[in-house]
Amino acid sequence: MQTQNIRFNPFARAFDKIRQFFAMQAAGGIVLVIASALALIIANSPLYTDYNFLLNQTKLIIGFAASDGSFDYTLSKPLHLWINDALMAVFFLLVGLEIKREFVTGELSTRSRAILPIIAAIGGMAIPAALYYMVNHHTPENLPGWAIPSATDIAFSLGVLALLGSKAPIRLKILLTAIAVIDDLGAIVIIALFYAGDMHLEALIIALIAMAGMFLLNKRGVSAIAPYILIGVVLWVAVLKSGIHATLAGVITAMFIPMNCRKDPDHSPCEHLIHGLHPYVAFGILPIFGFANAGVPFTGMGFHSLFDPVTLGIILGLVVGKQLGIFATIWLCVKSGLCPMVKGVGWIHIYGISILCGIGFTMSLFIGGLAFADLQHQASIRLGVLVGSLISAVLGFAILYFAPPAQEIEPGEHPHGK
Repeated sequence: MQTQNIRFNPFARAFDKIRQFFAMQAAGGIVLVIASALALIIANSPLYTDYNFLLNQTKLIIGFAASDGSFDYTLSKPLHLWINDALMAVFFLLVGLEIKREFVTGELSTRSRAILPIIAAIGGMAIPAALYYMVNHHTPENLPGWAIPSATDIAFSLGVLALLGSKAPIRLKILLTAIAVIDDLGAIVIIALFYAGDMHLEALIIALIAMAGMFLLNKRGVSAIAPYILIGVVLWVAVLKSGIHATLAGVITAMFIPMNCRKDPDHSPCEHLIHGLHPYVAFGILPIFGFANAGVPFTGMGFHSLFDPVTLGIILGLVVGKQLGIFATIWLCVKSGLCPMVKGVGWIHIYGISILCGIGFTMSLFIGGLAFADLQHQASIRLGVLVGSLISAVLGFAILYFAPPAQEIEPGEHPHGK
């Protein structure tokens, strides 16, 4: 009998563990937490000067120009703005694709499925904004931040839900995803309407021409993704120069990428791009954004800093406003007979995911950067977002962890009925 020698390969085992980690639904949120925590540590260490210099003083220049100065077609921005304007445009492209998928084939494709998460998301945006306004209405200079606590971080909230395992059945994930998608759509509309700068007509015309080009591609049934992305880059530059925030170019591009392929019914360009972008966004773009935007120097801060009107307004909006706005609207919809109750779950489960929607991290920090440019406001925003999101994550996790188990969906059954 021959004996086969089996050698222990620690590198192969470590690689397998890493592969298993990145396959977890919560992995993206964990990496984002680590990157943000690293930024906080650096911001409160002697390395903060280098951190600030790297992000705000280091400029990246892309383009071409004549040496004699006769023409100059370059984009010159600090690294921080490249992250927030360019990398986040890719994030918003993914968000736009996911919104389109949900409205065309997903949870928001029919009125009966869409009405409950739409109303819940509207309540979850309106009440936090109202609480922020109540806290800050005596200080008009703080009012531009009203939308900061209205946002939900879908990656973080779903990541926390994934950590609950079987205690969070698929129907809760479906409802939370649908609410967060509508929330993202609301955030996009808010950014477009309330955080645009001075408009530049020539750039807007170029943007409209780029949109017309993608419209023609879509109408002609072009399923290749590359032409849309190339025109999308032109659109991004035009939108950047137009006064509208450049990240909206990602959402606009997503709307034109076809959901179905005429030549191959089994192929979806939209789905293909979602799956292709997701790992780069989850494990690259969002952690980089978190690292660049979460660094808060706590010098001079204390417990009293939590009662700064901007910070307090954000914390109350995320922790109190989100759960009140979402839970109350769902309760009213169900009790009035407008919508059926989600099958197999209790009100404690609805309350738990209402709290998890108070994790506003990525989108809240992003809107905060649009609302205020000065360092004093940015410190207050980051502290409020971090504290509010952390409280919502811990409280929502604890409530769902100790809640009675919800029932799983039977094969072929839908959580909201037909």
